[in-house]
Amino acid sequence: MKAKPVIPLIGLFALAIASASPAQRFTCLMHPEVVQDRPGHCPKCGMTLVPKRESPKTERDHLIDHETHRLSATRSGETHEMTMAMQSTIDLADPMSRESSGTAWVPDSTPMYARMITLGDDMLMLHGVAFPRYTNASTRRGDDRIDAPNWAMAMFSHLLGENAQLGFRAMLSLDPLTEGGRGYPLLFQSGESWQGEALHDRQHPHDLFDELSVTYSQKFQHDLSGYLYFGYPGEPALGPPTFMHRLSAMDNPDAPISHHWQDSTHITFGVATIGAVWRNVKVEGSIFTGREPDENRYDFDQPRFDSFSGRLSWNPTSNLALQVSHGYLKSPEAIEPEIDQHRTSASAIYNQPLGNDSNWATSLVWAQDRNTGERATHSFLVETNYQHGRNTLYARWERVEKSGHELVLADLDNDRIFPVSGYTIGYVRDLLRGDGIDLGLGGQFTLNDMPASLERYYGSGVPYSFQVFFRIHPSVLKARAMANGMLVN
Repeated sequence: MKAKPVIPLIGLFALAIASASPAQRFTCLMHPEVVQDRPGHCPKCGMTLVPKRESPKTERDHLIDHETHRLSATRSGETHEMTMAMQSTIDLADPMSRESSGTAWVPDSTPMYARMITLGDDMLMLHGVAFPRYTNASTRRGDDRIDAPNWAMAMFSHLLGENAQLGFRAMLSLDPLTEGGRGYPLLFQSGESWQGEALHDRQHPHDLFDELSVTYSQKFQHDLSGYLYFGYPGEPALGPPTFMHRLSAMDNPDAPISHHWQDSTHITFGVATIGAVWRNVKVEGSIFTGREPDENRYDFDQPRFDSFSGRLSWNPTSNLALQVSHGYLKSPEAIEPEIDQHRTSASAIYNQPLGNDSNWATSLVWAQDRNTGERATHSFLVETNYQHGRNTLYARWERVEKSGHELVLADLDNDRIFPVSGYTIGYVRDLLRGDGIDLGLGGQFTLNDMPASLERYYGSGVPYSFQVFFRIHPSVLKARAMANGMLVN
């Protein structure tokens, strides 16, 4: 009977051992505030949980701790889901998943298809895409060809203490080689020139150097930060994120035919932007070169800083990004130097993670151009991308008002406005996925709608185009890929 007190003593001894050697816990690299005592998936984004690191912390770790604690606080009755596990190269107070083209925002929940390398407290992110394909566009103005639209980008950040950061970005494209000077066939596309003639029904190639930029960002208070951005080339604070940086357009090889209404300033030779961020609201302004890139896609054009823009952005939830912007572009077209342009745009981008390895992204964009001597013309775009495992289904609808002058029609139709539309549906099946590089085989089909008055130029019948392609890009960042270098608290 006297041996019974030994049992509770053994229990207390075991408890003491457990307290001295805490059990392994697991966390999410995108949402470090999520901590569990067993393996599994993050309830917020579906990412696989990784062991929670308890080793001594670096300067970046302490910054992550501070920001995670701040951003987990309740705002307006809703728990904010951002974390600083990977901060933006533009503003160290923003999560990396919010970063897009230039200084534009996408939803915080947007998955990132990239390769990440950490070098102590510094971080390097690599991403890009290539579309080797065959494309065919009907009508008298159509064409067919084998080509490969492409781009690649590197982003690097370096902390300057706990409250300041330098960011560097470089984006390049081999379009000048794969697309040639005329670019690729795209019915009803317009903008820029080749051999002194305005391009029509073709998408121009992008320059070899699409962005070379540096950013300095500073945190002033726990929920207030600011930044200075300079690009040569770069992208001013005007319009939504450029199409190739929107997840809703990621699997579509073609540019929108509304490109020169919505996001054509993404390659601008000379940009300076200043921005202030308070919580999830950003106000920014830019001075920049209004002239679009010239026909020499390998050089650096003359900076002019003769144009300006302003943009207001708001991410009310982790799944939604909103913006409204306006800009003045002086003499954007080299072949028509006397024409200036005012551009206004608004957009909403929605992203919904649907559990492990599944996501749905949708963008809605409106933009208006008003050229010297012409009435305002409007563009509307809706595009969506649903990805589940190895399968992706995407679609795009857009409607643009283009002048006869823009479409390079006969003189008698120059001043007329023609509403044209495009309806695209596409599918990609990943042949390789999740091992660093994703290789997909896809196809898409587009129908266009045009007024009967354009039949004299395009022919009768419904304009259409189709293509088959490979899609090559880095795999989505997941726990195993980030665990090699990612720092968590």
